[in-house]
Amino acid sequence: MTVLPGAIALPTLSTARLRLRMLGPDDAPAVFSIFSDPEVVRYWSLPPLVDLSGAQSMVQRIEALFLERTLLQWGIVRADDDRVLGTCTLADIDAAHRRASLGYALGRAAWGRGFAREAVAALLAFGFTALDLHRIGADVDPRNLRSLRLLTALGFAEEGYQRETYFVMDEWQDAVLFGLLRRDWQAASPRP
Repeated sequence: MTVLPGAIALPTLSTARLRLRMLGPDDAPAVFSIFSDPEVVRYWSLPPLVDLSGAQSMVQRIEALFLERTLLQWGIVRADDDRVLGTCTLADIDAAHRRASLGYALGRAAWGRGFAREAVAALLAFGFTALDLHRIGADVDPRNLRSLRLLTALGFAEEGYQRETYFVMDEWQDAVLFGLLRRDWQAASPRP
């Protein structure tokens, strides 16, 4: 399996209210606003960004890793105004074993509106259909109740628990491991 052969940019994915699109240099201020918020990155494996140059570097790194096909990270934007609300990611892409890891983050202003579920559902559909993935995994800090509920609602199965997996913001964080197989996603996905 070759991941997006010949593509020079991520394909744009559309939902009822959102678009998932490639991030560019002009998105760095929005990326900084989101990822500098300690509440947003509270359960991430990285500390908050401290300045705009960190966001600029992050956007450049996202593009470089896309070109290597090891990370596909979309900006989640509102369809009506193209405002960046967060990101949605397929990382650790293993073409030989047809698997990847899921990641997502939303700015605080977008919490509680179903945007994460809408974006992640679109990303799962893309991963299992366009990329022909067999498995998508995720790990979540057990205190992140919103993410635990989201993954469970989307059909992910809890598969394990890792103690003190990440050291972020001066504390060790545990991780609950989740997995979703293509056949389980197909069985749970509504058909037209």
